[in-house]
Amino acid sequence: PSRPPVGRALEPHEVEALLRAFDAWPTWEVGMALRLCLALGLRAGEALALRWEDVDLEAGVLHVRRAWTAMGGRGVLTEPKTPSSRRSIPIPHATLARLRARYQELLELGIPPEELRLAWVFPGRTGGPLNPHTLGHALRKMTTRLGLPPIRVHDLRHTYGSLLLANGAPLELVAERMGHANPSITLGIYRHLLAHERAAWVVDPEELTSRPRGQA
Repeated sequence: PSRPPVGRALEPHEVEALLRAFDAWPTWEVGMALRLCLALGLRAGEALALRWEDVDLEAGVLHVRRAWTAMGGRGVLTEPKTPSSRRSIPIPHATLARLRARYQELLELGIPPEELRLAWVFPGRTGGPLNPHTLGHALRKMTTRLGLPPIRVHDLRHTYGSLLLANGAPLELVAERMGHANPSITLGIYRHLLAHERAAWVVDPEELTSRPRGQA
């Protein structure tokens, strides 16, 4: 089968507009699930399958342990895409603050902590997580309202990987965070970006020989 397009990295103004839209979305679950795809590079199914026990609010780490995928018109819990998709990802400060606030709200509603630990972070109406198609529908509405070109949920994940590499993260680290089976997959997806970044690494021997002796 042909490989689907890997996606595009969003422009800074698109990221800024979407983050505001995520916070303003009427349902917290949808806005936060989309934020996790952008801020942690989660696949949509990985985000939707999270239980509160997978989110270490003290350490600020999120654990990917399962996926929620569409099969036969309904959601089904599955193993992560590959063994390496089981991973732990540090949660950025702004996203962690929102998760902590939500957890506290749920506790204040009277949900016992031991029950809350096993609850879905993004519950749907039928006892399981949100419908797998919910995020894509919401994102299309957001981009239309914002006047942005079409953006897929996978583009949020792709943007996370691109931002890591653009900020100097080693290829092996990016592969680990993205849950790729090996760095060669990451290299194949981000080859163009890496070529652009590597072009900036120039060593000029003239500069080395022109330095005063003893200068590092």
